[in-house]
Amino acid sequence: MQPAHDAAFLSKAIKAGAGELPADLVIKNVNLFSVVDGSTAQTDIAIFGDRIVGTHGQYKGEQTIDGEGLTAVPGFIDTHLHVESSLVTPFEFDRCVLPHGVTTAICDPHEIANVLGAEGIRYFLDSSLQTVMDLRVNLSSCVPATAFETAGACLEIEDLLPFRDHSKVIGLAEFMNFPGVLACDPKVLAKLEAFQDGHIDGHAPLLSGLGLNGYLAAGIRTDHEATSAEEALEKLSKGMTILMREGSVSKDLEALAPILTPDRSAFVALCTDDRNPLDIAEEGHLDSMIRRLIAKGIRPLDAYRAASWSAANAFGLKDRGIIAPGKRADIALLSDFTECRVETVLSGGVVAGEAAFSARKIVQPVGLDSVHVAPVSAETFVIPARNSEADVIGVVPGKIITEHLKRTLPVSGGKTHVDLNQDVLKVSVVERHKGTGNIGLGFVHGFGMKSGAIASSVGHDSHNICVVGADEQAMAHAVNRVIAMKGGFAVADAGGVTAELALPLAGLMSLEPFEAVRHELEDLRAAAKALGCTLAEPFLQVAFLPLPVIPHLKITDFGVFDVNKFELVDQG
Repeated sequence: MQPAHDAAFLSKAIKAGAGELPADLVIKNVNLFSVVDGSTAQTDIAIFGDRIVGTHGQYKGEQTIDGEGLTAVPGFIDTHLHVESSLVTPFEFDRCVLPHGVTTAICDPHEIANVLGAEGIRYFLDSSLQTVMDLRVNLSSCVPATAFETAGACLEIEDLLPFRDHSKVIGLAEFMNFPGVLACDPKVLAKLEAFQDGHIDGHAPLLSGLGLNGYLAAGIRTDHEATSAEEALEKLSKGMTILMREGSVSKDLEALAPILTPDRSAFVALCTDDRNPLDIAEEGHLDSMIRRLIAKGIRPLDAYRAASWSAANAFGLKDRGIIAPGKRADIALLSDFTECRVETVLSGGVVAGEAAFSARKIVQPVGLDSVHVAPVSAETFVIPARNSEADVIGVVPGKIITEHLKRTLPVSGGKTHVDLNQDVLKVSVVERHKGTGNIGLGFVHGFGMKSGAIASSVGHDSHNICVVGADEQAMAHAVNRVIAMKGGFAVADAGGVTAELALPLAGLMSLEPFEAVRHELEDLRAAAKALGCTLAEPFLQVAFLPLPVIPHLKITDFGVFDVNKFELVDQG
């Protein structure tokens, strides 16, 4: 819970800062790094309650931390992410990510909102009041993302307004429906109007020129979808803050690192968007991005500033982003500054550790019965013979942007088949919310699989069941296991399931500790590799195939979707 900063608190904070009262906590003899000018000074840092009250001096405190040999930097701010994509609850996300120095995470709960609607947002807001890190929420703006798919819920402005003044709400989340903005759709305008005096997050992949101007005229000011320096520089020139993204699938750091210069670092922040516990364990979180940027020759000042001060300013979080008196006590203590090796973390003056995590009041999970679809058979995934070339989704490793390919595929017995020589598999989306019976069928290139299937109830953003496979029987096995688990990942061959991960919370999140999820992901990756899969992160790559707001070709439960034309592909 947020502490009261009343007159009594302020009086004691002032006296502690002035050295007239002992502070609650003092970090002694630490090297304090300044995101103002890049200087370092050895000092004590005094903390009272959740607030820094003293630097550049010596202090006494009720408790002390020995900072000798450590460097203090501001806690990191992940400016855009979906906790659901970590595959664990907000409480396990807290426990997993906070030790990496991420003291503030700005989440858009539109994954759970697409499944459960307002109930999902309420679960996240209730949880955000209990986490040790400061979990902030942007209210989901596009549920569903388009009218060309079936979601579990639909949120209009009337559904969002009751949450607008919640203490953890910043503003309106990523506005993915940029065609709706440019078309001045009345329902879109109602949402934009209601948040004109607050923050509105952007999402406009490849949008440029006058179209970008029109989008920004709605009051949208951030974007995490830039995938090239050229795209990012145009958006920067038009006043956007660029949120440089490096997730489990979307990996844009290499392309965008050149924009993080001394002149621009105040307008660039960092985000992960979607990152799972296995990648966090192997690589890290924002700490990984910082060390990689520094290794690429980016000034440490610019990397640490983007991770803190620039992020705080972009989202109106005026109480953080710098270690200074009067600011929130969000601090990462580093044993290695250049390598960004995090030793100890304080979030709001609380040391991140087992005692702090154990003191949280856990909110009970919701949406434990969200998969409403009958079992399927191999015949479900038969695709009739067609006279023309097939439209094929082309996966680009490390990107959620896909290509629109054309391929001539083998036809026999009145059916169109996969072609392993061309690396073309079947892909299907099975509607799982309302029992419509909708099943979208198509083809995908880029997985490298020679047999078997991979299925997932994580399918952005409507989260129907998406399956990629080399044969129909394996596809049926994988989908049916996901149904039986009430959500999750499954890998199967023609004989049955070979690996799985249950995600029963809205079909998106595990109820297990993040360590258990990490190990199950290792088993799933190994099982996918045994099928010949060549993708480093096949499960989230599957999950993005149904996202019809990311160019160029996608698939929903309605069928194959041309994002450029914003219409379903005629597959007759």
